[in-house]
Amino acid sequence: MSDEHTRSTGQRHRTRAEADQIAADYESSGLTQQAYSERHGLALKTLARYVARHRRANRESATPPQWVGVELSAKGGAAGELAVLLPSGYRIEVNRGFDVTTLGQLLSALERR
Repeated sequence: MSDEHTRSTGQRHRTRAEADQIAADYESSGLTQQAYSERHGLALKTLARYVARHRRANRESATPPQWVGVELSAKGGAAGELAVLLPSGYRIEVNRGFDVTTLGQLLSALERR
């Protein structure tokens, strides 16, 4: 049997792998669900279902965060600066008074990659 099935209405039925790929593509697109749906000719409710299932599966299979060693040093930085080097190679630096919401959004975006 082919991976591509059709329903009695003539609509294409996607496999779970295809739906997961669409959700992953959406997640990395930077588009809203509305914009992605319109661009790819996909019903908004269908995309929302794929994305919700994809996120749920990723949450269930995600490994817990690992603790990393931290070294404090008085040299090389001004008071109130913070720098974090992640295992992935990303380096995040913030100064006193940084926007916590923006930092949270940045970390969320990095975790999705």
